[in-house]
Amino acid sequence: MDIVSLAVPDLKLLKPRRISDTRGVFSVTYSRRELAGAGLVADFVQDNHSRSTLPGTVRGLHFQREPFAQTKIIQVMRGAIFDVALDIRPHSPSFGRHVAVELTADSWQQLYIPAGFAHGFCTLTPDTEVFYKVDRDYAPQHEGGIIWNDPELGIAWPVGPDAAILSERDRLWPSFAEWRAAHAGRLAPIEARAR
Repeated sequence: MDIVSLAVPDLKLLKPRRISDTRGVFSVTYSRRELAGAGLVADFVQDNHSRSTLPGTVRGLHFQREPFAQTKIIQVMRGAIFDVALDIRPHSPSFGRHVAVELTADSWQQLYIPAGFAHGFCTLTPDTEVFYKVDRDYAPQHEGGIIWNDPELGIAWPVGPDAAILSERDRLWPSFAEWRAAHAGRLAPIEARAR
């Protein structure tokens, strides 16, 4: 597996190697040993799978607070997404910066997102399926979010607010500035984890 650092270096693009022959393709899409060799250590405890019927479906920007902040590996099983990770670690030099990548089922590439990032995506094709691993259990009492299209974040989403398909919850998250103000003085560092 090739592991590529992105503009925010703790975010990694994972490129599994594919072996092709007349039968089709084989690939190792997850290897704890290979990730650990690159300093990416996580004990994944849950797999999630979502399906979005229509293109322009936006899910996010979501996160969980400590002690349930999640490291994730995102992979598209069918279709394509515009995938976004926003650094919300208060003591990080990249706090408030985001990285956006296009992930497709055809490319088999994955995005590794460590704890301390808000995550969201927009579907680019009909019937898009996204599979992701997390290293902490879902904990609704520790759930949080930031409004997906906050202009302060400068995310170049492929869909505008009038065309985006959102849950009611995702329409109501605070702006990044509102979230920072509400948590001023209470933003504890994300617990140290090997990366």
